[in-house]
Amino acid sequence: MDKLLYVAMSGAKESLRAQAANNHNLANASTTGFKADLSAFQSRAVAGPGYASRVYAQESTVGWDSSPGAQQQTGNSLDLSVNGSGYIAVQDTTGNEAYTRAGDLHVYASGQLMTATGQPVLGDNGPISIPPSSSITVGQDGSISVVPLGATANTSAIVARIKLVNPPADTLQRGADGLLHSTSTDPVEADAATTVTPGTLESSNVNIASAMVNMIELARQFDMQIKSLHNADENAQSATKLLQSSS
Repeated sequence: MDKLLYVAMSGAKESLRAQAANNHNLANASTTGFKADLSAFQSRAVAGPGYASRVYAQESTVGWDSSPGAQQQTGNSLDLSVNGSGYIAVQDTTGNEAYTRAGDLHVYASGQLMTATGQPVLGDNGPISIPPSSSITVGQDGSISVVPLGATANTSAIVARIKLVNPPADTLQRGADGLLHSTSTDPVEADAATTVTPGTLESSNVNIASAMVNMIELARQFDMQIKSLHNADENAQSATKLLQSSS
């Protein structure tokens, strides 16, 4: 009886965890540059004395979907989408280098170039600062050109270059802040072959229809596990009554 209870209990618990991961994807279906989390169920033998006769289910996030989202035209010169694989280097809250596909950039009043969520954008020499200017343009190689205040429109100068990287996917891990971090202690080297498309943003790659179907399937799995728990309880009560009547 305890085997049924254990399997049903672990199945219900892990179904809820998988549902939470799926709901996280759905909640970010409109988040710029978001990559869907991938989760999977695995079987694990119950450790301890006795025979290995019990197995429980375990849900875990096994990575993220690295396929690119659709490029959406915005016309904003500071909106960037990374072409192919690759990332924009930013500074996280701890001061370390991190990476993102979200290219909706802004120049704050201090002149610092930041992401929409407040991370400083990194260049070849650290966080990028933009001098007072009448216009800003970004090239496909990440170079930032400005027209200084008071200058003519045909007078422009390159003031910085956004650091673009393209490390192997297995050398990155997603942090709780939603940014990607290198598994190495050293920053990733800039990649000259990685380019961006100005005036566009990359949409989330979450497949809403697939996520909705998955949500329904997980809900049914959870209901099945709860029914198994009730059946185990009813069987235990019936067995107790039989033992009491025979004594």
